[in-house]
Amino acid sequence: MSKVALITGAAQGIGRAIATKLAEDGFDIAIADLPFQEEVAAETIAAVEAAGHRAIFIGLNVADKANFDAAVDEAAEKLGGFDVLVNNAGIAQVKPVLEVTQEDLEKIYPINVYSVFYGIQAAARKFDELGVKGKIVNAASIAAIQGFPILGTYSTTKFAVRGLTQVAAQELAPKGHTVNAYAPGIVGTGMWELIDEELSKINGKPKGQNFKEQISGIALGRTSEPRDVAGVVSFLASENSDYVTGQVILVDGGMLYN
Repeated sequence: MSKVALITGAAQGIGRAIATKLAEDGFDIAIADLPFQEEVAAETIAAVEAAGHRAIFIGLNVADKANFDAAVDEAAEKLGGFDVLVNNAGIAQVKPVLEVTQEDLEKIYPINVYSVFYGIQAAARKFDELGVKGKIVNAASIAAIQGFPILGTYSTTKFAVRGLTQVAAQELAPKGHTVNAYAPGIVGTGMWELIDEELSKINGKPKGQNFKEQISGIALGRTSEPRDVAGVVSFLASENSDYVTGQVILVDGGMLYN
């Protein structure tokens, strides 16, 4: 019988890559994303099914605790188990500290921080109910290790995820559950294009120059791709990581070292 993983924000991007990789590893997948993403998630479902496993879409607002609890219950009921939660969903904000508003904070914290609390609580409850030793894998960032200019709100949320990962790992260890996190570096996505644009406004460098300079600081000489991140999540979701807990694993090609 296949194990079951629920991945938040899995309709596209890194979440889709994680879903595909875990399907290749033998998991049936619950793709949890905002309801309006169901059509986009069809491609993720197709990738999972091509790997020979089942996939379902679950509409989920990760910032709603009751919704998260219901999503975990639905995944377990429809797929026949529950073994892994990947708290992948999150958003970024690009703004200098002095310009951050109350509305900015009230938007990003529920999605990036509260959701991780809700996910850990829901997953641990279901693991215990089913009598399994489960795995929780959270999305951190290089910004969880080092704060970055104009990413003040984002950095603080990822520092929070790092701390929560460490605490939850210690509290859930007696039950045999592990809690870890992955910390991507620079991914060639729209978020980094926005960061480059905002940095240009601050330091006057031509558009694209800041991004090039960031890449030049990567030891392996390229930005990361979703599959790079998915490979680390694959390890953390597998029995190969049974003796690993409370860790934040950098997936940045050699930018930060801790």
